[in-house]
Amino acid sequence: MMMARCLSACRPATLLIAGVIGSGMIGAEPASLPFKSSPVPGGVAVIALPGQGAAPRATYRGEPVLVRRSARGWQAVVGIPLSAKPGREAIEVGGQAVSFTIKPKRYPEQRITLKDQRKVTPNAEDEARIAREQALMAPAWKAWPEGLVPSLRFHQPTPGGLTSSFGLRRIFNGEPRAPHAGLDIKAPAGQAVRAPAAGVVVLTGDFFFSGNAVFLAHGEGVVSLFAHLSKVTVKQGQLVQPGDLLGEVGMTGRATGPHLHWSLSLNNARVDPRLFL
Repeated sequence: MMMARCLSACRPATLLIAGVIGSGMIGAEPASLPFKSSPVPGGVAVIALPGQGAAPRATYRGEPVLVRRSARGWQAVVGIPLSAKPGREAIEVGGQAVSFTIKPKRYPEQRITLKDQRKVTPNAEDEARIAREQALMAPAWKAWPEGLVPSLRFHQPTPGGLTSSFGLRRIFNGEPRAPHAGLDIKAPAGQAVRAPAAGVVVLTGDFFFSGNAVFLAHGEGVVSLFAHLSKVTVKQGQLVQPGDLLGEVGMTGRATGPHLHWSLSLNNARVDPRLFL
């Protein structure tokens, strides 16, 4: 049975957080970005914006985009989905298009054997459950909590080596499936999973593919997913600081062994978390 919960707090741009100011989670925007532009599918493009006045509103594919000050004015920090094609693209700023170029990147292939064929080819009951869960997850991926300014510098949420990197073209039991939209960190069952940056918990649940999972909104459309947990120790609406306990490593959902799956999203596009470590 699915045990997912999503309150009205999951709605993008309408999350009101009582006590955020007292928690110290509102802060000045960083003077510079802690990473370089990587304009590839699954990467992040940093785009200079026109104007020197107030922060402009930028969107990409209809989604609001994080905007930061730069030495010369403003810049947009744009997550590029894995499905994006190389070539010219554009964000919209004040009704005008600002173009940028997506460069090609080919990710390696990974073949995985699962004992539970339903995790590869779900039955009708599973498909109905997956559809319900996707409807719950959709607003969580778009969460934009008021007052939270993401640092854009993250710590690895649990110690361990990477067993599956971001973007892998995955083949389960010989059948191609969606690319890997996160990092897999190998770790023993029960090992602590901690917040890689400050945020608010916008969704928790037990999901068909992700197992026990936590969605953590860091602010301005930056959202983390922590999946396959054996235990969840936070509740929806809870504010957390970097290093706070979120849960414990497990192998719930579609998993072949204990590990943590960590996805990171900007403007509702899953990007490589390694760019932010």
